Amino acid sequence: YSFCTLLDKMGVESMKKWVADNEASFSPPVCNKMMYGIGHQHKVMFVGGPNVRKDYHMNGGEELFLMVKGDMVLKVMEKGKPKDVPIKEGEIFMLPGGVPHSPQRPNVGSVGLVIERERLESETDGVRWFVDDSNETVLFERWFHCTDLGTQLVPVIKEYFASEEHTTRVPSKDIGPPQLELDTTTELSAPFSLQGWLSSNAEKFEKGPVPLFTNEFKVTVYGPEGSFEGDPTKETFVWQVAGTSSVCDEKTNTTTDLATDGCAVLTAITAIASRSADCRLFICQSSKPNPNVK
Repeated sequence: YSFCTLLDKMGVESMKKWVADNEASFSPPVCNKMMYGIGHQHKVMFVGGPNVRKDYHMNGGEELFLMVKGDMVLKVMEKGKPKDVPIKEGEIFMLPGGVPHSPQRPNVGSVGLVIERERLESETDGVRWFVDDSNETVLFERWFHCTDLGTQLVPVIKEYFASEEHTTRVPSKDIGPPQLELDTTTELSAPFSLQGWLSSNAEKFEKGPVPLFTNEFKVTVYGPEGSFEGDPTKETFVWQVAGTSSVCDEKTNTTTDLATDGCAVLTAITAIASRSADCRLFICQSSKPNPNVK
């Protein structure tokens, strides 16, 4: 693909350097910062601790969690019952859409990667609190079309803490049916070590790409062999876990060079132009339509 001669390095970040440069954003009261957000289908953010909360978030899309530093616990409602999902440093976890969840990051200095997708115009997010830790009775909830969760969540939390429901622990009278279909049947898969998974699939990478997740988010890791098998029309999050590569968009005649730990959100990929022998290229695409493309 030598005809892809224009080098496009805009938007390429070293993940570790970016996290270090933005360390102040991961401490209270902010605790998070978006790496890629506005104008992108992929919402790529990092969230730090200590940050412990009682509210449960509900949305229709999958969420990818990867603990970069330290551990966390993701409280979820699995099959309608409360459950704790510990995610340790270096572990990766894909949360299905429609599962109420409450991220707990009690440890100072912990940092985790979270990837969500842009909401479709028809989609609604919800935030709810329960009466007690049994999670049997909803105390308070609000629904909204999510365009920027970081800013939209603040007034909802303030409204809850100022509410009569918070003071009396008596459920709100205006709680209706959920405004999205909640997942009450899926038994969640356990988090696992990303490096352990890469090592266990070392021989497979010599033959071609290996799928990591295959539902709404299509996540595939590419080694030194095999052609690009994703959708060339989709926005793509790329992360060079190991080695080097160049990804190519033949339509715009551009290539993006990625060194180890480099990541970017790219409009389209049609081919992987070159790769080192130790290449481990993480590619994530959403199967949902991109609301930013009309």
